[in-house]
Order: sequence, then C-alpha cells, then structure tokens
Amino acid sequence: MVASAYSFMATTWASEEWKKTVIRQRLVEWRNQNTVTRIEKPTRLDRARALGYKAKQGIIVARVKVEKGGMDKQRPNSGRRPKRMGVYGFSPAKSLQFIAEEKAARKFPGLEVLGSYYVAEDGKYKYYEVILVDPHNPVIMSDPQFSWLKNPANRGRVFRGLTSAGRRTRGLLKSRGLKGTIHHKIARKKKEREQKKRHEASTYYRLSRYDRIPGK
Repeated sequence: MVASAYSFMATTWASEEWKKTVIRQRLVEWRNQNTVTRIEKPTRLDRARALGYKAKQGIIVARVKVEKGGMDKQRPNSGRRPKRMGVYGFSPAKSLQFIAEEKAARKFPGLEVLGSYYVAEDGKYKYYEVILVDPHNPVIMSDPQFSWLKNPANRGRVFRGLTSAGRRTRGLLKSRGLKGTIHHKIARKKKEREQKKRHEASTYYRLSRYDRIPGK
C-alpha cells in the first residue's frame, strides 16, 4: 500500500534532523512574535486536517506560545520563614495546551476553538497552533461538518472544557485499554482477581507461609 502525503509529513516532523535544522531556525523567529499570532496556513498540515481543518472562509489558524515552568503567587505580607512563603513552584491545574486555546479564544472573541496541536518548544515556551472557526460565516453555516457550531449550546466551548485539550484536562477522554493507562491497570487487576493471582483476592496469599498447604 502506498503511503499518503500526510504520513510522510508526520515522519518528517518526527525526525531529529528536521528538529535540529528547520524547527530550531523557526523557533528563533517565533520567540520574537506576539503571544498569539495569526498564520496563513498550518505548519503541521497532517495534524490540522485530522482535527477538521479546511482551507476555506471562516477558518483561521493562530500560533500561541505559552510560558513553561511553574507559576508564582503574590508574596504574603505576614512574616514567616522563606521556606513557608509559598510563592514559587505552583503548577497550573490546566494543561499548557488548554491555556493556549483559551488565549487564542480571547484574542478572537467572535470565533470558536475547533482544536489545537503541539508544534514545538524551546527552553522558555511551548508553541501550539489553534484552529478557530467563525460560526456566523455563511460558508461555515452551510457546511454540514461545521453547522453544529451555530447551536447556542456550543458557544464558548473552550472556556467550558469541551475541546479535546479541555476534556483531557478534566479526565474525560476514554482510552482504548492501551497498556500503561489507568483503564488498562483496572482491567488487569480485575483479571488477576478472577484468576486469584492478586494477594487481596485469594485467601491463600493472606495466610502465613507456615499455614499454607503445598500444592494449593
């Protein structure tokens, strides 16, 4: 079977040589740009098309940079040990991708966030590209793929955690039983209990080694 153009794009983007040459040069330019920068076309076309991007009216793409690392809080007025100030090292409850989508939605208040994807990162920022759709555009309203956005129930969906990044932050994305996920561990433990291989499921494993009967 002949590989598609999108598979070649994904392979090229994941290669280390591409990251050391092209991406490193682009990061120098991206760092000097604004926090939210509108771009003409997606940098990763394969990921954008997978999220529903189309080169048509009413759809734009914005690149967002989000600062990495922990967050700081206001220094308390009351006296205490520096160790107990509680000023540095607070991690946000949202993912950086979720924060990037909210930044793009505030920059373009009349548009709705369709999805986003990771682009690159340097020592200070992570860069995401966010796909935004104008639900009031006649071209979008006539497209069956995006007509659901005109429903008032979908207004401000990014601020209610309805995008993929928001649902992942809320723990609502279901896995398919992949190895290493919490669902895989639950299924494995359930199977071991049925087979009486787990210590909390078998009386034999709760007995001391002097009370065990050989062969059982």
